[in-house]
Amino acid sequence: MRIAVAGATGNIGARTVSFLEREGHAVVRISRSLGVDLITGQGLDAALEGVDAVVDAISSPPISAAETRDYFSTTTRNLLAAEERAGVRHHVLLSIVGIHRIEGGTAHYSGKREQERLIEEGHVPWTIVPATQFHDFAALATSWTERDGVAIIAPLLVQPIAPDDIAHVLAEVAIGEPQGRYVDVAGPEPQDLVDMARRTNDILGRKVKLVPTWSGPLDESMAGNVLLPGENARIAPTTFDQWLAAGAR
Repeated sequence: MRIAVAGATGNIGARTVSFLEREGHAVVRISRSLGVDLITGQGLDAALEGVDAVVDAISSPPISAAETRDYFSTTTRNLLAAEERAGVRHHVLLSIVGIHRIEGGTAHYSGKREQERLIEEGHVPWTIVPATQFHDFAALATSWTERDGVAIIAPLLVQPIAPDDIAHVLAEVAIGEPQGRYVDVAGPEPQDLVDMARRTNDILGRKVKLVPTWSGPLDESMAGNVLLPGENARIAPTTFDQWLAAGAR
């Protein structure tokens, strides 16, 4: 198959490309750094010529909720329109578990909800894959607020998944038929985000004092079981401990 991956140079996109190529598929990398701009649409029609399926694993830059919604709206509209013109038969979106159980969350959550709405209302057959936070999310969350070696972080309960594991699922889904909303995909064990951040920073040799609080970017709307997978979830194999033992990569 010929499969395009949007966000192909990113954390999950690059891993998805690797899995697809390993299975012998022809992969088209979509990234602004590679000359394909989802905001302007430049290079998009040429990139999707002859493509059977598209995996959307893009992320947004750190901007406000309104700007994030606009970013995901523009990129998704452009991508779906180009897919229609090219006759693409399957659009696969990487999304997030729990974003419809709350009204708030991060700006990124707001953008992902808009992405899902556009895809569900569009004309390209689709699969939306909701995943829990990745194993590297805790360290990322501390980086948002770190100042002079101190970072605030919410005591979230999450069930994180290894980046390679979710990339493998996306690659598997992309070569199959559209399924609509896929089951939640999660790692094998619940974890406390503060503990995850501490242990990840230790492995990476980063000295950061963590201050647990709900006053940061991750608020109390995300507390409790909101971010945990629902019933009949697909559980990926790699534990957080295994990921740390492999160097937190």
